[in-house]
Amino acid sequence: MLIMRNVNRLIDDFKKQTKTTVWKHLDAMAANYAVFSTHLNGLSPHLTDYDVYLYCNDTNVVILCLDSCEHYDEQVYTENDSPGPMLLTDGCEPRVSVVYKLCEAVSMTKERLQNTNPEINVYGVLLTEAEILNSFGLGEMWDAHHIMVIDELKRLRQKRIKTNNDYDLACSSYVSVMTDSGYHDFEKMLYDFINHEFDDPLDQNSYEEQPEPEPEPDLDENEEEWDSDTEEENTSFPDDELFPNGEIEQNQNISVKVDILRPIPNPREELDKLVGCSDIKRHMDELVALTSYNKMMHELFPDSKQHEVSLHSVFLGRPGTGKTTVCKIFGSLLHQAGALSKGHVVVCNRGTFIGTLWGDEERSMRQVLEMAKGGVLMIDEAYLLNGKHENDPGKLVIQLMMNILADETQRDIAVVLCGYKDQMMKMLDTNPGLQSRFPNKFEFSDFTVDELLEITHRRIMDYDYQFTTQAWEKYRSMLAQAYQVRDPETWGNARFISNQLERIYIQHAARCVKQCPKDKRELLLLTPDDIVPIDIPHPKTKIGF
Repeated sequence: MLIMRNVNRLIDDFKKQTKTTVWKHLDAMAANYAVFSTHLNGLSPHLTDYDVYLYCNDTNVVILCLDSCEHYDEQVYTENDSPGPMLLTDGCEPRVSVVYKLCEAVSMTKERLQNTNPEINVYGVLLTEAEILNSFGLGEMWDAHHIMVIDELKRLRQKRIKTNNDYDLACSSYVSVMTDSGYHDFEKMLYDFINHEFDDPLDQNSYEEQPEPEPEPDLDENEEEWDSDTEEENTSFPDDELFPNGEIEQNQNISVKVDILRPIPNPREELDKLVGCSDIKRHMDELVALTSYNKMMHELFPDSKQHEVSLHSVFLGRPGTGKTTVCKIFGSLLHQAGALSKGHVVVCNRGTFIGTLWGDEERSMRQVLEMAKGGVLMIDEAYLLNGKHENDPGKLVIQLMMNILADETQRDIAVVLCGYKDQMMKMLDTNPGLQSRFPNKFEFSDFTVDELLEITHRRIMDYDYQFTTQAWEKYRSMLAQAYQVRDPETWGNARFISNQLERIYIQHAARCVKQCPKDKRELLLLTPDDIVPIDIPHPKTKIGF
């Protein structure tokens, strides 16, 4: 038996989705070779008028129903103990509850599959354009009936959800049982639907996402801009030529390269996907919310007094805890909130500023700040600027930065100082001016073993790898042992996982070249032979009395 993410945990992973994450999850299901997925133009007798998508593996079936009600009226489910058949809304004609229909479909599917697999688990997911006002109070009832509802989605009829239609998988036979028809009848129905929906015959076998249709002419522009649906977010960013080239001149003889991280189109979704970091996500949400509130108040009431919001922040944590990743998300979130005009990130360190001639530090600092205008200036290991010697040039860099940031015109920029917590706090404590200019502090804790295992799963899924049970147990045991004896000062967190996986990939490739696996599944299986011993960094021996 294989330990495979999104396979044996198929239903659990669907339960975790929100309206901002569900679309990427569906794409991942279509790309997962161990999960059968297909589209039905209705599921008789309860969901005949709805688009239905099925996701199956050996032990689970998920029925995904799209409710394209084509309006955004508030819908209220009034039932308390069970999903009743009627949905009542003030000012609207009563209609049969789609939740009730989905519950019936789940129950019917469970009954039909009893003969083929008594242990099969069936779960329903409803994506609806309606807003269910009392959805919070209905959560327990939905759980009891094995369904999940995601409401307030928009333009569902325009969505193009990918499926794999891999009939080589044994679980694909569930479809004929569920539809109460033979395999060929189902194939014909699917073929007819595809031909009816698309004119280009090449599209019948294409798994590529179809282009989004042009928006309807009567759509409200403000609604489009503030739409929280992932695929319909405002993802416009400045043209490439507006970004800096990533090089500064310290003096006539020395040029220094600087990393430029471009903004991302879906920062909120990327933030949600981060392993752990719950306090950081909450703190960042609060800061972005206040920034968005300021923008909204200024647009509605131009003469109103704005809250003072400092975007300058300190990221505290050891290497590999995600500081650079979060900084990139931070810049894009602030761009979407209207606080930054570009949202890119300029990554620097002590070597970026310290030159060989008098005045190099000031020239470098002014160039870097100009380069970061409209985005984020990230200074990694910033505590190294706080040298031990009084005349250390790093201290001059800090003072220059504070003087320039005191300029009221320098508003379109956020400076983020990163580094180990103890060293960074010491630098802030010895410089009250620096402390006041950087009020936002984000602390990045070391990952736990479970979080490192979750990171491992996500990394291998990028390459479609899967662990066998024995390989996973071996890897997990070795990682737990390495974590137990780790040196906190040298432990690499997620970087440690990346380095270890690279060694596993190399070992796996060497084994496959020798053994020549017979098919793709076997080629992508990581076995115990691929799990090389973990190099455990031991604490350095201290000599002294």
